[in-house]
Amino acid sequence: MQIHGPALRFGIHSGQQYASFQECLGLWQRGEALGYDWISLFDHARPPLGGPDGPCLEGPTLLAALAARTSTIRCALLVSTLTWRHPAQAAAIAATIDHISGGRLEFGIGAGGPDLGYRQYGIPFPNRTERLEMLTEGCHILRSLWTRERTDFTGRHYRLQGACLQPKPLQRRLPLVIGGADPRHTLRIVAEHADIWNALAGTLESYRHRCAALAEHCAAVGRNPADIRKSITFRALLAEDSRALHDRRQAWERRHPPTSPDRREFLVLGTPEQCVERLLPYLRLGVGDFLLGARPPVDWHTVELFARQVVPALRGYAGL
Repeated sequence: MQIHGPALRFGIHSGQQYASFQECLGLWQRGEALGYDWISLFDHARPPLGGPDGPCLEGPTLLAALAARTSTIRCALLVSTLTWRHPAQAAAIAATIDHISGGRLEFGIGAGGPDLGYRQYGIPFPNRTERLEMLTEGCHILRSLWTRERTDFTGRHYRLQGACLQPKPLQRRLPLVIGGADPRHTLRIVAEHADIWNALAGTLESYRHRCAALAEHCAAVGRNPADIRKSITFRALLAEDSRALHDRRQAWERRHPPTSPDRREFLVLGTPEQCVERLLPYLRLGVGDFLLGARPPVDWHTVELFARQVVPALRGYAGL
C-alpha cells in the first residue's frame, strides 16, 4: 500500500472500553466482513468517559491480538501519548505490531489529554508545553528508529545514543498519524511530521479553520498540505427513514441527556441520505478518512447502514 492508500477510506474507531476481548474481537472481525478499510483503538489507561471504574483493555496489547485475528483491514491506535511510554518503546511496539499484522499498522500519537489513570495510578502528567515538546521529539525518534540503522538524539526530554531497532517495520514507511486540533501548536507538528492528521469532525466552520491553519504551517515548513491525509472521527445515529429515526432518536436522548459529554461527538442523527449530505462538505475540504465511532454497547444498526448505504454513496460522489 502506498502511504496515502485509496483516495477515500471508511473506518470504525472502536476504542477499547469492552468488558471482554471477545466483544471487541467480534466488532473488529465484523467490521472487516462489512468491508470497512480501517479500524482503531485509542490508548487511554482510564478513559474519563464511562466513569472512574469502567472497563478498559490495554491499548497496544489489545491491538496486537486484534491484528493477529484480522487479515485485510488497516489496524491503528488513535492515538497514543508519550506520557505512557518512552518513544523508543513506542517505536518497538509499532514495529512489532506491523509484523504481526502483515504490514497493516497505522500508528497514532498525540500530546495527550484528560485520563483518570494519571490520578488513579500516580503517573506523572506534564504540563501542555512539555507534552508538546515530548510529541515533537518523539516524532523524530520514531521515524529515525523505524528507518535508520542507528539513532543518536539529544533533546530536552529524551536522549538516545547509537540506538538500534530491529527488525524494522514491514512497511517501507509506516504511516504516522498525529491527532489533535490546536491550530497554533499541534497543527505545526502535524505539518512537520504527520503522514495523516486526525481530529474530531466538530463543526464544519471550525474544521475549515483548522484546515487553513494547517495549510499555513505547511507553507512555513515547505510542505505540500496535500501530502498529509486528512482524517475525521465522528459518531452517528442512523435509521432507514424518518419514522424509524423518531423512535431511535427518542431512545438516544434518554441515553444521552443534555449534560452528557458524548453528545458533542455525534455529527449526524438522521437517515443514510442525511448522513451523506452532512459528510459531503468534509469530503470537499479534502478529507480522505471517515472514521465512525462505535462505543459499547455497539449500535450495529448504524454500523451496518453506514457500510451499506453511506459508504457507496460517498464513493459515488468522489467518482470512485
